[in-house]
Amino acid sequence: MEDCLSDPDRPATFQPLKTKKKPFNKFLIGGLLIVAAVIILAVTSLRGNTQYYLTINELLSPTNHQTQNVRISGVVLGDSIHYDANSNTLTFTVANIPGDNATIEKMGGLAAALHTAAVDPGQQRVTVVYNGSRPDLLTNEAQAIMTGSLDSTGVFHASELLLKCPSRYEDSLPAQTGN
Repeated sequence: MEDCLSDPDRPATFQPLKTKKKPFNKFLIGGLLIVAAVIILAVTSLRGNTQYYLTINELLSPTNHQTQNVRISGVVLGDSIHYDANSNTLTFTVANIPGDNATIEKMGGLAAALHTAAVDPGQQRVTVVYNGSRPDLLTNEAQAIMTGSLDSTGVFHASELLLKCPSRYEDSLPAQTGN
């Protein structure tokens, strides 16, 4: 055997053959890392943006302990709308409307439910303060969907305000207009 290794015809740079290892698939590992990062970002993003949707009754309930970052819906009472252009502050009152679609349908639809809640003095109400320009759709019996928090005095400070005009529902549902 030593004779083979000391063969003068064999080049000096000869090395024994190495066994081939399976190639390391960098693309597969990179792809898995990207998928894991996307999943982690999606889960943490959804957890941080969670908002509870409450009716006015639920918001004012003594058992409610959620006061930060809530979303509520109510009907705007037109006589309560006050806008101070100097401070860019909008103040108005909303009354409770049902949060269940089946109940709203039994009442005759959304426009009817908004009207009933607006004229019923027995509905719970909350004052809303919003800093920003006055929206054009802020009218009597408009549905207001607000995101914000309730302070210790019972005033809801809205950081976001979305309004839906009831007349738009009347056009799509002729039975609700009394025709």
